[in-house]
Amino acid sequence: MGQVNVRVNGYNHTIGCKDGEEEHVTDLVAQIEEKVRVIRSMGGQFSEARMLLHVALLFADEATDLRLDLARLRSHGAVASPPPPPAASLLPVPPEPDPQLADRLARIAERIENITGMIEKP
Repeated sequence: MGQVNVRVNGYNHTIGCKDGEEEHVTDLVAQIEEKVRVIRSMGGQFSEARMLLHVALLFADEATDLRLDLARLRSHGAVASPPPPPAASLLPVPPEPDPQLADRLARIAERIENITGMIEKP
């Protein structure tokens, strides 16, 4: 079994993976670290757990947008259903970069701040 030592938000972690998947895990961690940088650039202090919650929310929001886009394209016949992934594949290949990512991230950040504001109110 392979292992990868990574650093996210200043903390070191050892991640287990299948042999040969080390580079893929490293690439995924780089995506996570980029989201951490986006959130940190917005200011404010976050605990490790809260930072990773915000990162997860960013990815979940992007995934939802992609699913809706894909469903919309499929309903118009623009995209055929993809073949099932190979059984050995654990992690998906990242999509092409979104050219409107900055705008989407700003909207996501605003949503996160609204949610956290509601959570923090007594």
